[in-house]
Amino acid sequence: MTSAADAATRASQLRIMLFDVDGVLTDGTLLYGEDGEKIKAFNTLDGHGLKMLAEVGIRTGIITGRRSRALALRCADLGISILHQGVADKAAVFANVLSECGLQPDQAGYMGDDVVDLPVMVRCAFAAAVPAAPIDVRSRAHYVTQADGGRGAAREVCDFILRAQGKFDALIAGYLA
Repeated sequence: MTSAADAATRASQLRIMLFDVDGVLTDGTLLYGEDGEKIKAFNTLDGHGLKMLAEVGIRTGIITGRRSRALALRCADLGISILHQGVADKAAVFANVLSECGLQPDQAGYMGDDVVDLPVMVRCAFAAAVPAAPIDVRSRAHYVTQADGGRGAAREVCDFILRAQGKFDALIAGYLA
């Protein structure tokens, strides 16, 4: 992990923030219903954090190894159009997303929780991880959250980015008007 000042400098340049799902936007628990349907629980604070990034012009998206109808519904609810599920090669998808958006790696961030996320974390400008991530992941992150995955970790990262870009106070002022 880098210094808070370095992490903030890195976050200040972001134009897109991408997220893994299980262990980041959820607590990592996979529940299976009687019919085999996977059930996921998402945190509303995290969801609103992603919406706030979008409000200030920072794109958000998902790159995840699993497939889930619940995730597709959640992304639709949040207005997230960059959704890549069932991904085996996250680095290739990351490169494609940047190309499609006309962005460079130094304008992108990614939040993950496990070694499968490292190929993107080491290629982006700002990498974030959750406290439950293995040490090899946390040590390569520029920012490790206090909050756990699925329990406000993504929101913490969104707020950090907004503050690093000097947009947090103005955004919050809109809620106070």
